[in-house]
Amino acid sequence: MSFRLEPERTFRHALADGAANAGQGRGAKIGLWVCSGSALVAEIMAGSGADWLLIDAEHSPNSLESVLAQLQAVYGYSVLPMVRLPWNDAVLIKQYLDLGAQNLLIPMVNDAEQARAAVAAVRYPPHGVRGVGSALARAARWNRIPDYLARANETISLAVQIETAEAVANVEEILAVDGIDAIFIGPSDLAASMGYLGQQEHPEVISAVERCLAAAHGAGKPAGVNAFVEATARRYIDAGARFVLVGADVSILARSSEELAARFTRVQAADGGKVTEADDGERPPSY
Repeated sequence: MSFRLEPERTFRHALADGAANAGQGRGAKIGLWVCSGSALVAEIMAGSGADWLLIDAEHSPNSLESVLAQLQAVYGYSVLPMVRLPWNDAVLIKQYLDLGAQNLLIPMVNDAEQARAAVAAVRYPPHGVRGVGSALARAARWNRIPDYLARANETISLAVQIETAEAVANVEEILAVDGIDAIFIGPSDLAASMGYLGQQEHPEVISAVERCLAAAHGAGKPAGVNAFVEATARRYIDAGARFVLVGADVSILARSSEELAARFTRVQAADGGKVTEADDGERPPSY
């Protein structure tokens, strides 16, 4: 059996035409957040028809082992998995790369120096500081890919997260760092850093996001953003966002279960406790 490197599973490859289409609202990759820590849920999300998934190890109950299981679960699908690390740390980056994560998102990158540190962490010497453990690693299929060390960079895409006012001020310098393939804008932390905690839709926050999208377009690099409000997501796509997160597994489950439970609760309350037709005039499905 032969094993090969797969640059086509990287965001760099998938978004290769991003600069040409940026700002025209065409071809944005639609993504879903996977925060549950469950490989089963990750596989369900992988079959949703979304273009990409963000497996989150920053704000979710994930470990190296659970991220590995989720990468394995979604591998057979056409969806592109990206892994968000807990922090911009060379040791963590090495570990996630070795377990086979090809698309990394590094949070809280505020300046070019921090961006360069992330780039160094994903590259082997002499161009970086990544430790060499390919014989022990899923990334190289345990040395079954003979040219992995020479070609590893082809299989890795690196995005950094712009999520503070400082990062917005430095976005052009961050984009100019060689080895940064894309930026991803986080409006929640950005709003907090601007003094608008919980106000991702504040006009000044939206303006800051759009400034970053324009800077990425000018640099010829793709930019992504998190936007769970549909109108805002479409606005950012029209402004040039090339990959957008539009929902998360846990929030989809929470809101959908609440809506379903509330619908039946309303029906029973209106009918003295007897379950009848739903109040939208449609009978609940039978199971």
